[in-house]
Amino acid sequence: MTVHSAAAQGFSQGADAYARGRPDYPPGLVAWLENECGLGPGRRVLDLGSGTGKFLPILRATGAMLMAVEPVADMRAKLIADNPDVVALEGTAEALPVPDASLDAVVCATAFHWFATESVLAEIHRALADGGSLGLVWNVRDQSVPWVRAISEIIWPYEDGAPRQGSGAWRAPFATAPFTPLREASFAWVHRGPAERVIVDRTCSTSFIAALPADERARVAQRLRDLIAATPELSHGGDVAYPYVTRAYAARKA
Repeated sequence: MTVHSAAAQGFSQGADAYARGRPDYPPGLVAWLENECGLGPGRRVLDLGSGTGKFLPILRATGAMLMAVEPVADMRAKLIADNPDVVALEGTAEALPVPDASLDAVVCATAFHWFATESVLAEIHRALADGGSLGLVWNVRDQSVPWVRAISEIIWPYEDGAPRQGSGAWRAPFATAPFTPLREASFAWVHRGPAERVIVDRTCSTSFIAALPADERARVAQRLRDLIAATPELSHGGDVAYPYVTRAYAARKA
């Protein structure tokens, strides 16, 4: 399977904005990875669809041995530059460049919705050792906050069928996959920083926005800046708090 066009084009064009604007992940995920995915010193974990490596600090904190697979060259170059200690490989979820039963865990952070198929789960199953774990993590915007909902309403018209976590379609392949039932956890999380970075850069790093022609992407950015200017919680000039709910799912190789 080739990389989805929205991901290939958008993430190639938006690697720097992705690294600047995407939120980090809550520290509570370290204990979750240790308890639910069995990570710790000496354990071998693959960060699949690693992007620019935003999830690697959380994985590194477990003490596990790190590998990363990222198919988009511009994203992988940023990952390697920022994480020289990590073995970063070119590859796709359908053809992992690792031997059979060579991993204790595979983790996908804000990525699995791009390649959620039965064949991918079979390939992950092949790469995992007996008892190995699959972890899926997403930072999800908290739509209960009105200005967060307004941001979503600006960008939703551009989705054009791009795979999204919120659709729930990623769950379907698990119905017949050789994994135990998914176990779910959630963590409240706030991304803090200047509005230009945590709202404009973050939103413009979304695959289907980053893939837009430059003039249309600029119009989206201006609409976001207009929203910031019109929203008292955002227009004060200091750091803003962008609320997320981090959703985490774990299953073991059956």
